[in-house]
Amino acid sequence: MDKQILSVEIGPGMGPRLDKALAAAVPEEASLSRSRLARLIAEGSVSRDGAAITDQKAKVEEGEIYQIALEPPRPVETVAQEIPLEVLWEDEDLIVVNKPAGMVTHPAPGSPEGTLVNALLHHFGGNLSGVGGEARPGIVHRIDKDTSGLLVVAKSDRAHHGLAAQFEAHSVHRHYLAVCHGVPDPADPRLRGLDGVSFEQGGVLKIATQLARHKTDRQKQAVVAHGGRHAVTRARVVEAFQGTAALIDCWLETGRTHQIRVHMAYAGHGLIGDPVYGGRRKISEKAIGPAAAEAARTFPRQALHAATLGFEHPVTGENLSFAAPLPEDMEALVTCLRDAS
Repeated sequence: MDKQILSVEIGPGMGPRLDKALAAAVPEEASLSRSRLARLIAEGSVSRDGAAITDQKAKVEEGEIYQIALEPPRPVETVAQEIPLEVLWEDEDLIVVNKPAGMVTHPAPGSPEGTLVNALLHHFGGNLSGVGGEARPGIVHRIDKDTSGLLVVAKSDRAHHGLAAQFEAHSVHRHYLAVCHGVPDPADPRLRGLDGVSFEQGGVLKIATQLARHKTDRQKQAVVAHGGRHAVTRARVVEAFQGTAALIDCWLETGRTHQIRVHMAYAGHGLIGDPVYGGRRKISEKAIGPAAAEAARTFPRQALHAATLGFEHPVTGENLSFAAPLPEDMEALVTCLRDAS
């Protein structure tokens, strides 16, 4: 099968090395990490003006256009699998489920099985909206693999179109519960000095920035000064633990990849357990005791849970609202932090 050719243009500030520049220039949907780009360069799969370039440190200039030859993606065969599901609502048009942490939403080359879609196909006997394609039938939104909580999935095409329109219009109500490092405080001058950060009535933290892919790590998102996509997150402290951590309620005005995780890290209050954005920050044993500090240090995932979901039924027009309590692991973490306070 013929290779697919991806053309990318080097933009301002992306140089001077070829591998770093390409990592910044390739579109997000291409899913090309810097390490994979380095392999493609070494294989002679990157060229300019018809000439292959095999030196990943080759100098580049703004405005240059490079061609990347890629093997066509292998088709993902989505199979039905008997996997338990926690169902909160189901009718002929949609289903609302409480996804456990560790479950991928839909199949992809790196996760072809064990996903929510595999489970739903078995649950429905294959009856899911086809609008999302074979790998993503019925999926109108998703949450990260290691985030738990509520998802609505379309069973019919009419529901798929109606739900997608609501998510596009940002009219779906979603609240997340998270445990973060530190306690966001309106009196903190550091927070008030951050671009895009402000506090609203009731001590609500508002973070409004542009988000784009990280310049060198294509799997990450980052706050950027120019370009990117507008993103707004709000957060309210539900419970504080000795000034070292807090249970927070977060809600989204927009829905960008990793939005809450990126924004809270930008504000200096990264989520406990987040392996990507949490940084190396640790909770002090002196401040909260060894048991609670150890519970936070060893928490195995980002402490983030999609707790509430509200939307208008795309067929009947009924207003629907759902809530899912904290999963056992997050409840145990909160209890440990609370008991130490």
